[in-house]
Amino acid sequence: MYRSTLSTICLLGSLCFTQAACGGASQAHQRTASAVVTTTSATPTNAPNTTATRAPVAPARVVGSIDGDDDGIPDRAELRSYGDRENFRRWFTALAETQFYELSTQWNADQRDCAGLVRFSWREALRAHDRPWLRRMGSAYESVAPDVRAYTLGRGSPLGERLFRTRPGAFEENDLTDDTFSDFADARTLKEFNAEFVSRDRRRAEPGDLLFFHQPWAQRYPYHVMIFLGAAREASEGAADWVVYHTGTSANDRGTIKKVRLAVLDEHPDRRWRPVETNRNFLGFYRLKILR
Repeated sequence: MYRSTLSTICLLGSLCFTQAACGGASQAHQRTASAVVTTTSATPTNAPNTTATRAPVAPARVVGSIDGDDDGIPDRAELRSYGDRENFRRWFTALAETQFYELSTQWNADQRDCAGLVRFSWREALRAHDRPWLRRMGSAYESVAPDVRAYTLGRGSPLGERLFRTRPGAFEENDLTDDTFSDFADARTLKEFNAEFVSRDRRRAEPGDLLFFHQPWAQRYPYHVMIFLGAAREASEGAADWVVYHTGTSANDRGTIKKVRLAVLDEHPDRRWRPVETNRNFLGFYRLKILR
């Protein structure tokens, strides 16, 4: 991944707050750690296809597949081995963190928002990270872990590239052929159908978990999601409470990627954006169902 000698300094005095919606386009930014910018969150459900530039991969045929835990995700799509779960986490968090330093050209500009960062990092974490992938992604990328062994998006994926469940219920075979799974999910859909609540206590969070906020005053996009990194790959400063997220977009703001410590967010001037248990707008830490 991108190598940087940057020292990340977060000054509470430089904190700012915007009301950009977590949907729409973004743009590249300077490679400097910057102050916290929060958003009103989620993306509209009619957003464009994230795989428009790549031919879709059909899901592998699942014969007699089951959903043993009734969580809506077929068992074959869940990463059952410790090694696969850890390797996915390393790729997922590294891909997300790298966007702070250098936005990937493979990330559709129309999908750059808070949920879009999750979708992009999730999808690319499940690819085969071979030489063609590295060339396509660019010089900022390097191998950070072995590939997931259970499947990749190009080999044996039970869901193809339609990774995200969009409705409640246990998994059924016809979910693979109707609109139950999609290549798009906004922040609320990620929370409701693709992740499970862990805790509002950060001590129980693991790298790759998601943080959700709900701001009901933001009527159009009330949900916002961040990715918990734990110890950052770059400029970690000895801390293990880093998060990365996209600020979202508005009519006048394309948004950007932020990388910041929870300890800094704890002092956010707007209490509604503090990731603490006493903040009712902070919904807590959630774990992807494929990792449960």
